[in-house]
Amino acid sequence: MLSVAGSLRTSVLQLPVRGVCSATFNRKSSAPGHTCTAPPSAGCPAVCCHMLPVRTLSAVRGLSNVGTLSGAGTLSGVGTLSGVGTLSGVGTLSGVRRLSGVGRLSGVGTLSGVGRLSGVGTLSGVGTLSGVGRLSGVGRLSGVGTLSGVRRLSGGGHDDSAGAAGWYSSLSDSAPVHLSEHFLVSVQQMSGLPWWLSIVVATLSVRTLITLPLAAYQMVIISKVEALQAEISELAKRLRYEVSVRARERGWTEKECRFQFKKNLRRIVSQLYVRDNCHPFKASVLVWVQLPLWISFSLALRNLSLDQSALHSDLAAGGALWFSDLTSPDSTWILPVCLGLINLLIVEVFSLQRVNPSRLQKTVTNFIRAFSVLMIPIAATVPSSMALYWFTSSLVGFSHNLFLRSPTIHKILKLRSHRSDSPYRDLLSAFITKYCR
Repeated sequence: MLSVAGSLRTSVLQLPVRGVCSATFNRKSSAPGHTCTAPPSAGCPAVCCHMLPVRTLSAVRGLSNVGTLSGAGTLSGVGTLSGVGTLSGVGTLSGVRRLSGVGRLSGVGTLSGVGRLSGVGTLSGVGTLSGVGRLSGVGRLSGVGTLSGVRRLSGGGHDDSAGAAGWYSSLSDSAPVHLSEHFLVSVQQMSGLPWWLSIVVATLSVRTLITLPLAAYQMVIISKVEALQAEISELAKRLRYEVSVRARERGWTEKECRFQFKKNLRRIVSQLYVRDNCHPFKASVLVWVQLPLWISFSLALRNLSLDQSALHSDLAAGGALWFSDLTSPDSTWILPVCLGLINLLIVEVFSLQRVNPSRLQKTVTNFIRAFSVLMIPIAATVPSSMALYWFTSSLVGFSHNLFLRSPTIHKILKLRSHRSDSPYRDLLSAFITKYCR
C-alpha cells in the first residue's frame, strides 16, 4: 500500500510521506521486493527508490530529485515538482504550483493548474495545456492539442507562437491593464448596469475626471505660449540689430551672424517660458496620459472578452440593439463606421482652427485622416466591447473639445490669448464655407 497525505493508494511501494512535509526521492538502489526508507529527519521521513511506478500520487508538498516518474494515472496536489529526469505516461497532472527542471515531459493527457512551468527540455504529446501562470525556458513545445489560459509564454526554442505573443502577452498581463479590468468590473458590479452601459459610464468617468482637466491645462499652456509670440517677435528684432552691430565690430561672416542670432534667441525664448511657466512640452502631457489609458482599457476589455475569462458569458449577454454580444465583432459594421466618422469630424474641427497651416501640419492632418479611416476595418475585427469603448471615448473627447470652446470656460481659465465670443457659430460657418460651397 502507498500512504500519501493520509490517503491510501494501491502500489508496489509503501511511502510513509505526510502532507505536512515534502517528500524527497533519491536515486539509490534497493533489493527487489523491499521497501527502502531512511530514518526520519526533523519529523519528515526520506524515501529512497530508483523508479516510482505509482498509479496515483496526490497531496504531496514537495517531490524532487526523481530519476524517472512514469505510469502514474493521476499526479495532483503537488506543491513543487522538480529535478525529474523524465516524467511520462501521466494521465492527468494538475494542481502543481511549480514544475521545473524536468528533462522531458511527454505523454501527459491533461496538464492544468500549474503556477509556473519552467526549465523543461522537451514538452510534447500533451493533449491539453491550460491554466499555467507562466511557461518559460521550454526547449521544444510540440504536439500540444490545446494551449489556453497561459498568461506568459517565453523562452520557447521552437514554439512558433512565442515570438508573436511575447510582447503582446506581456502588455496584456501588465499592471495597468489589470487595474483597468478591476475598474471596469467594479463599475459594473456597483452600478448593476448592463455591461454595454457600464462601459459607457466608465469611459465617461475616466475621460471627465482625468483627461478633461488635462485638456483644460493644455489650453492654458497654449494660451500662454500664444500670448508670448508678440513679445518674442519684438525681442527678436532687437536681437537682430544687436547681432548686426556686433558683427561689424568683430568681422563675423553671414553664417556666424545666423548662428549667434539663433543661439541667443533660443536662450531668450527659454527664459520667457521659465518666467511664465509655459514650456510647450507641458502641453503634450494630455497625450502621454490619454494614450496609455486608451491602450490599457482596450486590452482590459479584450481580456474580459476572451473565452477563458470568468466574465465571458456576462459580456456575451451584456450588449444591446445590434451588438447584443460584446465578445464578438460587430458584423453590421455600424459601430466601426460611427467610430471612423466621429474621428474624421474631430480631425476636421482641429484643422479649421489653423488659419494658415504649414506643410508639416497639413501632412500630419492627412496622416490622421488616413488613420481614422484605417480604424474602421480594425474596429470591425475586435470584440464589440472594444469598438464600443473606442466610439464612446472619441464621442466624449469631441464633446469635451466643444465644451472647452465656451467663452465662459475661457474666462474661468483666464486665457491670455484672444478667443472668439461666438466660437460655435464661427466653427459652423467655417465648416460650411469649406465643405458646402
